[in-house]
Amino acid sequence: MSGNLRAVSEQVHGTCLDLGGAGVLLLGPSGAGKSDLALRLIDGGGPDGPRLVADDRVDLALRDGRVWARGPKALKGLLEVRGVGIMPMKHTPEVPLALVCDLVAPPLVDRLPEERATDILGLSIPFIRLAPFEASAPAKIRLALRRLPWNDAPTGDAGETGQAGDGRP
Repeated sequence: MSGNLRAVSEQVHGTCLDLGGAGVLLLGPSGAGKSDLALRLIDGGGPDGPRLVADDRVDLALRDGRVWARGPKALKGLLEVRGVGIMPMKHTPEVPLALVCDLVAPPLVDRLPEERATDILGLSIPFIRLAPFEASAPAKIRLALRRLPWNDAPTGDAGETGQAGDGRP
């Protein structure tokens, strides 16, 4: 019987951000650049820009047909900034997951990737691979959110049409 049951929650090693209501989960091994990329997204986004959801450990839960991300209470609003220390950040308690980014070395990033998804708690979540230390990595995440064809979550930014969440570049 247990083989037919799907988990309704799990904890992953990663960093999660809220980009205008769209959750972006950054995954990769320790030292891959998850926290650094999160800092660049938050720092470059202005007062209404991206907010930290969780750093180091991300709790994922299935609710209302979506995967929701939140941080453990002990780490709420805290980001490890290598070389500086643990720093408080503007944060949000939880966000529906819209995109998973696997942080990898530049040679492992496809130049023209096909649309991909990964299974989290039984749901298909859009998935991309990025080199986190490239200067364009924050912009690539914003662009990826805007072009998600099967994602009904907010996109985090207004497109060229000026309408946030329209799903078009």
